[in-house]
Amino acid sequence: MMKIVFATNNQHKLEEIRQILGDKFEVLSLNDIGCHDDIPEDHDTLQENALQKAQFIAEKYGYDCFADDTGLEVDALGGEPGVHSARYAALDGDGSESHDSEANMQKLLRKLGNNNNRKARFRTVIALLESDGNGNKVAKLFEGIVEGRIAHEKSGEEGFGYDPIFVPDGYDQSFAELGADIKNTISHRARAVKKLAEYFK
Repeated sequence: MMKIVFATNNQHKLEEIRQILGDKFEVLSLNDIGCHDDIPEDHDTLQENALQKAQFIAEKYGYDCFADDTGLEVDALGGEPGVHSARYAALDGDGSESHDSEANMQKLLRKLGNNNNRKARFRTVIALLESDGNGNKVAKLFEGIVEGRIAHEKSGEEGFGYDPIFVPDGYDQSFAELGADIKNTISHRARAVKKLAEYFK
């Protein structure tokens, strides 16, 4: 079984990735390799952030590794929150914690207000760094996008992040209502991971 590090300690993401990749891979978290560093992600694009995280692990711990960065892009807000999705509310300096999903959703709904243009997409970029056999790590990028719209209010208990307010195209329910089985076949992350899995084959 192939061992690979996924540069995250987000339990939701880990479970999602492990389900999607199946039992051909042993996916290790940062905890599993004893990494408790605060990994920087201070770039302006999802690609650069994902690569930065993967490079940090590859250089410090030597593992083949992949990292992802995901953003929600809302057309009416000029692509916000985008690369700042996880820290959206915290940008206001109002004491909101980074990764405070509830505060992030409330800010997004507040900014959208009654705007009828609810068009949005989730975009995930996965950066993979793997050994080329000559002591170098080679980078590959995989992208997954799912189009949809922002609901006027939250619905559903499953999922995480913005799932309760994101309704994917072709469905009438939010990601949080659709549940993991459906989400893991159509989501942005699922699409990026599928490309990653196909590459591994």
